[in-house]
Amino acid sequence: MKKDKKKKAKRAEYKEMILARLKRAKRKPVSFRELNKSMNNIKGFDFEQFVMAVEKLKEKGTIVEDRFGLRLTNREDLEKCTVVRLNKTFGFVRNDETDEEYFVPGKFLRGAMPGDTVLCRSYDGGGEKREAEVIEIAKEGFSRFTGELILEFGYMKVLPDGLPNFPMRFINPMNFELHEHDKVMAVVIERGKHHSDHHCEILSTFGSSLRAAVCAFSVLELNGISPLFPPEVIAEARRVSDVRSVAREAENRLDLRDLPIFTIDGADTKDIDDAVSFRRTRSGYELGVHIADVSYYVAPRSELDNEAYKRGTSVYYANRVIPMLPQELSNGICSLNPDEDRLAFSCLAQLDKSGSIKSYKFVKTIIRSRVKGVYSEINRLLAGEEDAALNEKYKEVIKQLPIMQELSEKLRRKRIDRGAPELETQEGVLIINDEDVCVGAKPYQRGVSQEMIEDFMLTANECAARFGLENGLPFVYRVHEPPSEEKVEALKDVLVRLNLPFDFSGTPKPSDLSKIINEVKGTDLDVIVNTIVLRSMSKAKYSTEPIGHFGLVLEDYAHFTSPIRRYPDLTIHRIMSDFLSGTPAEECKKKYNKFVYASADQSTQTEITAMQVERSCEDCYKAEYLKAHIGEQREGIISSVTSFGFFVTMPDTCEGMVSVHSMGSHEYVYDGMMSLKDQNTGEQWRVGDKVKVKIESAEVNSGKVDLTLV
Repeated sequence: MKKDKKKKAKRAEYKEMILARLKRAKRKPVSFRELNKSMNNIKGFDFEQFVMAVEKLKEKGTIVEDRFGLRLTNREDLEKCTVVRLNKTFGFVRNDETDEEYFVPGKFLRGAMPGDTVLCRSYDGGGEKREAEVIEIAKEGFSRFTGELILEFGYMKVLPDGLPNFPMRFINPMNFELHEHDKVMAVVIERGKHHSDHHCEILSTFGSSLRAAVCAFSVLELNGISPLFPPEVIAEARRVSDVRSVAREAENRLDLRDLPIFTIDGADTKDIDDAVSFRRTRSGYELGVHIADVSYYVAPRSELDNEAYKRGTSVYYANRVIPMLPQELSNGICSLNPDEDRLAFSCLAQLDKSGSIKSYKFVKTIIRSRVKGVYSEINRLLAGEEDAALNEKYKEVIKQLPIMQELSEKLRRKRIDRGAPELETQEGVLIINDEDVCVGAKPYQRGVSQEMIEDFMLTANECAARFGLENGLPFVYRVHEPPSEEKVEALKDVLVRLNLPFDFSGTPKPSDLSKIINEVKGTDLDVIVNTIVLRSMSKAKYSTEPIGHFGLVLEDYAHFTSPIRRYPDLTIHRIMSDFLSGTPAEECKKKYNKFVYASADQSTQTEITAMQVERSCEDCYKAEYLKAHIGEQREGIISSVTSFGFFVTMPDTCEGMVSVHSMGSHEYVYDGMMSLKDQNTGEQWRVGDKVKVKIESAEVNSGKVDLTLV
């Protein structure tokens, strides 16, 4: 005991001496050797306790050490960063203020995990990126996670998703029956100084990580997205979806049941929230866009509303939908099913002969859809491929189709004339068998009728935004800002490298981007230019400020047409309904001002989450499909390039990565944007190049697919 006290006292003494020595050096680093040498004249010097004193001061963050030596920590010099990703022996953090990324050697990470907020000291380490050392973990952002059970040296551990090199020891307090390759949910219960010291606890198990459906469910669970609704929400949905309410409300509405209104959707669609009608007028056209009146059934701050706000959007992946509203509403009373009376919120727009909006009216209506139109069937009718069965099914609306096509062509022409870029992106469709296994994928084919419906919905959305502005209402707009200065400079750099002319100096207009895309259409540069233009764009979001939509080249735009599956649409339906029922604009402002800010922020965040979840789930399903095709050779196009390899998209829309490690032990140089060059041979790979690849491996759990060049 006395011996321990003596050692502790020595450590404390050495700490004071170390701090005094570093203080005298001011900000100049002192090497460990120099520091040790300065202690040599101490009587009874204990080297072991000296080393421990140094390590304790480093652990506390009082002093820091890098390749230059030791120095006192100046907290004013520390930068607030977020850990963005980890490798086996290093990691990266991003400065919260500047967005600059720093390289962090593994020994300087202090066990920090992705999402953690950390205080760092950055320095020039002589590499391409600035380097940093984590001084303190200010806020733990990584705790609850999903992972796969693996065997490591005979012990079962949890390998967190996205952290392939950091298996954790765990406890299993619920005594789940666990097997190798099980997918589990866990939570970190103890953090150590190093990643290998972290411990976790198993919260739940999903089943085999070799099944895409299991992995997709774990992705949903991790992001708080549940296919199940709370009992009180279901109870309220059943209560408000009484079909007798339609008849009771009918007398308060404009009756449009005599109009030949119809819907057009995919064959399997159950949540049908929009219908259309058309009429020629003396001055042009009347377009009717009739939207399910969800706000009639979902009252503010009700159980249904609170749940819809929390979800923000429906999530679509593989062959499943996780709806924003319970099926009693989304597939029931709010779905505009054929031959059933339904309450709607209609936009009746008057357009001139060129397709320009002359006037519009929003009105609460009662409608009765004549037929559930299907995209593929409408496309056949428009192409003149009708048969007796199709003619019979669409007999009540078939005269509407020529007007529909004529108006759509004019709306599309107006969009092209105002310079809206027509970017080509390749979406995929997954083929799922009866065992819920992905057995194929193919490109999604957009037909004429899909584009038509998009044109009509855009028109109604534009009218809704004008309604909010002209009446001075608090509102949620769909906005799309011009590209940032940084992205514009990157775009210009690539265009110069491709020897493509451009005639803009500052921020490009949408028409400038359209011109560039059109110039390379059908050439070998088509894919490259579409990719770089798309990456130069800002992300669309929701806002209370009507700053316009860059991509659509519209000053006014909102989302009105999908209140069954998007909360911002439900938000503006509620506000518009209040105003139309007689509530003055000033009162609407008092009532909804705070609400629209909250709705815009929540809707943006839930949309981002939904997109990430959908992409992750799709990756798992595609990996499941490709796992049955290991060893096969396919052609593909390079879709993106990084310093560690490049991604190749195959004709079926599946994507995999060719790593530089599989390409030979040469030196490869990445240009920072679109190409990778072999310094030994001069061979180059860039976005848009066609390559032949072999499928080497496919991991369902992570959705990762490895390819090699053939």
